[in-house]
Amino acid sequence: MASNASTTKRYLPWVVATALFMEQLDSTIVNTGIPSMAASLGVTPLSLKAVVTSYILALAVSIPISGWLAERYGTRRIFMLAVGLFTVSSVLCGLAVNSTMLIAARVPQGIAAAMMMPVGRVAILRTFSKGELLQAMNFVIIPALLGPLLGPTVGGLIVHWFSWREIFFVNIPVGLAALWFAKNHMPNYQNDTPRPLDVRGLLLFASGAGLLSWLLEVFGEISLSNETMVMLLAVSLGLLGAYGWHALRVPHPLLRLSLFSTRTFRVSVLGGFATRLGVGGMPFLLPLLYQLGLGLPVWQSGLLMMPAAIAAMGMKVLAAPMLKRFGYRRVLIVNTLLVACAIASYSLVGPGTPLLVIVGMGLALGLFNSLQFSSMNSMAYADIDAADTAMASTIASTLQQMSLSFGLAFGSLITGYFLQGLSQSDRVAVTASLHHAFIALAVLTVVSSAAFWTLRAEDGESVSKGSAKE
Repeated sequence: MASNASTTKRYLPWVVATALFMEQLDSTIVNTGIPSMAASLGVTPLSLKAVVTSYILALAVSIPISGWLAERYGTRRIFMLAVGLFTVSSVLCGLAVNSTMLIAARVPQGIAAAMMMPVGRVAILRTFSKGELLQAMNFVIIPALLGPLLGPTVGGLIVHWFSWREIFFVNIPVGLAALWFAKNHMPNYQNDTPRPLDVRGLLLFASGAGLLSWLLEVFGEISLSNETMVMLLAVSLGLLGAYGWHALRVPHPLLRLSLFSTRTFRVSVLGGFATRLGVGGMPFLLPLLYQLGLGLPVWQSGLLMMPAAIAAMGMKVLAAPMLKRFGYRRVLIVNTLLVACAIASYSLVGPGTPLLVIVGMGLALGLFNSLQFSSMNSMAYADIDAADTAMASTIASTLQQMSLSFGLAFGSLITGYFLQGLSQSDRVAVTASLHHAFIALAVLTVVSSAAFWTLRAEDGESVSKGSAKE
C-alpha cells in the first residue's frame, strides 16, 4: 500500500489501469473471435451474442453490490478478489467444450469485472480532488485503451495462428500483474460503519434488470408467444418500478435515487445511458461486418479495429483543454451528433469500399466516442459531495453497463430482423442487415443528444476549469 498521499496518487492510476486493460483486452478479443467460436462450436455467430451479453448482464446486475462490499471489506481486498476471479474465469472460458459452458464461464467473469471497475473508480474519486479528477481519469483511461488497441489485433492473430481458446489465456499474465500492483499500491479505503445491505432492493433490481436483458437477448430466437413476451416485459418493468418505489422509502437503499436530483449527475448518467445504447452494439457488429459481410480474415478484421483505439488515446490528451474552452454543454451537444454521424457512416461500407476509407471512419469513431465518454464520465461527479462519491460511482457504473448490454442486444435484434432467416453465409444479406442496424443505432444516438440541451453553460466547471489549473 502507498505510504503517503503523494505516492498513492502516483501509482493508483496504474493499479486501476492495469485491471481495466485486462477487462478491455478480454472484451475486444472476444468480439473479434465470435465468428471462429461459432464455427468451432457449431452455432451461428449471431446466437453467440450471449457470450457477450451474459458477461455484460452479469456485470451490470452485480455492480450495485460492489460499492457495499468495498465499504465493508475495503477497496484493496475486493479489488484483488475481483482480479483473481476474473483470471480464473478466463481459464474456464478457454477450456469450454460447448457454447453453454462458455456462456456459463463468462458469468463469473462479469461478476468480477463488476467489482473491479466501480471499486477502482471509488479509489480514484476518494484520492483525487475535483480539480485533479479529469486529469486522473484520463490517465487511467489512456493505458486502459491499450486493451481495445491490442485486443482485436492480438485476438485476430491468435485465432489465425492457433485457435479461439488461446484468446482467453492471455489474461493470465495480465491478471497476475494486476494482482501485484493492487497488493502493493491500492489504498484500502473502508467504512468503519458500513450501511446495511439492502437485500430486498438487490433482489428487485437484479431480477428486473436480468429479466429485461434476457428478453432482449432471446427475442426472435425462442418460440415464445407475443402474449408471453409482453407479460414478461411487464414483469421486468414492474420489478424495476417496484425497486424505484422501494428505494425512495428505505434509509439505506441499494442505489440511492435521490442523487438524480443533482442536474449534472442526472444528465450525465441518463443522457449517457441513451447515448451508450447507440454505441453499445458497435464492438459486436463491426467484426461481423468485416468478417461475414466483407469476407476479410480474422487478423485483418482485428487490424481494422485498431484505428478507433489509437484515435481514442489521442483524444484523451485533447479532452481537458476542449472542455475548458467550450464547456460540457456545447461539447456534449455537438459531439453526440458527430458520434451518430460516425456510426451511420458504416452503413455505406461494402465490398468495394477502400480500406483507407474504413480506417478513416474508425479514426473518426474513436475520436468522437473518446471525447463523449471522457465528458460524460467526469461531469457526473462535478457537483457530487465527497460523502456520496461511492454511491454515485455505483449508480453510474450500473447504468453504463446496462446501456451497453441493451445497445448490443438492440443492434443484434435489428440485424436479425432484416436478415429474415437468410443464411449468415450470404455476404450481401448480412451486409444489408448490418447497414440497417448502423442506421438504427445512429438515429438512437441523435435522439439521445436532447438530454444535453438541459445543461447550463457553467455546468462541470469545477472539473474542467480545475483540471486545467492542476
